[in-house]
Amino acid sequence: MNLSTEQSRRDFLRTLAIGAGGMAVLGNLGFIFPQETPNGEIKAIVVDFTKCAGCRTCETVCSANNHKVEINGELLKGLGNPDLSNIKVWHYNPDVDIPVTCFLCEDSPCIEACPVEPDPVTGHKALYRDEKLHTIKNDLDRCIGCEKCSKACRENSGGIIFPNKDTGKPERMCTLCDGDPQCVKYCPYGALQYITITNDMKLRNTSPDKIAEKMTEYFYPEL
Repeated sequence: MNLSTEQSRRDFLRTLAIGAGGMAVLGNLGFIFPQETPNGEIKAIVVDFTKCAGCRTCETVCSANNHKVEINGELLKGLGNPDLSNIKVWHYNPDVDIPVTCFLCEDSPCIEACPVEPDPVTGHKALYRDEKLHTIKNDLDRCIGCEKCSKACRENSGGIIFPNKDTGKPERMCTLCDGDPQCVKYCPYGALQYITITNDMKLRNTSPDKIAEKMTEYFYPEL
């Protein structure tokens, strides 16, 4: 690849990664996962596709942190099975790597699709939004395993929620690791960031397939 082509590649990806206000976020394409803060701002995990090498370190550390094990009374990080991760790196051919996790959609189609009646005390359905971090949580005792939330997720954001194979209950919703995302912390290439952005940015959701399609068309126009 010559210098001009490489520069064009970088310019294209910069266009994907820059949203309103000049912040390095995917404001127009949606790979941001928000947490609204008391001062009206949003804290988000942001993906820089120019740096992702598809190494799947994010999957390992996510799984280890969110699936801990107890050994001799001490709670330790788990084995890091990527299959249990709440963030997934989608690989495409030609070579494109798209890390993606729960979008925390502003209109919460997964919660809207939940048929369980709201609790009279909390107002929560079986699927609900955490008040502190705005992450999506599931009440296992009230969930009926109907899989409607995962279907709504597939239809609106490419399918981030996966139903458990045995129970049908939803899994893979990002926890933001209690405000300290391990995927961001341990990404060896700095492809993930956890930053504050302004609340007036447009947070649109685009599936990994659509992003990969756009990138493939640009990088491999001869195909």
